[in-house]
Amino acid sequence: MTVHGTDRRPPRRLALLGAGVMGETVLSGLVRAGWDPATIVATDRRPERVAELEAAYGITMSSNVDAVAGAETVLLVVKPQDMTSLLGEIAPALDATTLVVSMAAGVDTATLEAGLPAGQPVVRVMPNTPAQVDEGMAAVAAGSSATDDHLERVRDILTATGRVAVVPERYLDAVTAISGSGPAYLFFVVEAMIEAGVHLGLPRDTSTELVVQTMLGSAKLLRESGEHPAILRERVTSPGGTTAAALRELEDHKVRAAFLSAMEAARDRSRDLAAAAREQRTGA
Repeated sequence: MTVHGTDRRPPRRLALLGAGVMGETVLSGLVRAGWDPATIVATDRRPERVAELEAAYGITMSSNVDAVAGAETVLLVVKPQDMTSLLGEIAPALDATTLVVSMAAGVDTATLEAGLPAGQPVVRVMPNTPAQVDEGMAAVAAGSSATDDHLERVRDILTATGRVAVVPERYLDAVTAISGSGPAYLFFVVEAMIEAGVHLGLPRDTSTELVVQTMLGSAKLLRESGEHPAILRERVTSPGGTTAAALRELEDHKVRAAFLSAMEAARDRSRDLAAAAREQRTGA
């Protein structure tokens, strides 16, 4: 696995199909990173959304077919169930060298390639929502016709909103379970800790500030120290102390095992989505 986190020269022209939450996240990150809005064209089905994005970012909004015509890179940010029809719509308008990048969960590169002209380079991406604050973690995998240069181009796009890991596609179901769904697990824990603080008598705003800053500081300490999380945990855990008592309760309630089961369930669901996409493609 290769992880990157630096910016490079943007591609000549980028078409972004689907300017919902994640689409706008990428768009806004690129503009903040200094990309020329004139090099970006986006699409959305809602007229009011089109006007909003044009006013906010100074980009061109267009139809899907017009957007991809002549684009160096096409970024597909649509729901998995919409992917097959979108591929059929844009396939005739693509240049042979256009790189197609999908950010749809559970749609594998074989499904993407089957809906596009033979030899069309394809890269699949699994992003996550911290990209909204430029702290995203995206994993990318190459299709059969994608080259290292194509992967570098995708890295250039995604580093505008965080870090990028290049992985074999067979890892992406696990990536989905860890970093793709991971923010929800952490928000779940934060929510539980805030409620515990209120139960213990703290005002909700105080409990929220304590928990959020503790999460933020702990994550920064983990990254910057380079220490294994077990080592950092042990440094907080004095024998017979308050932390040891709390951790014993978590172990008694099998929280560690529950996290493993939860992530296995997310991985399995990712596999199910991929299978459904393949069935939709083949008509099985």
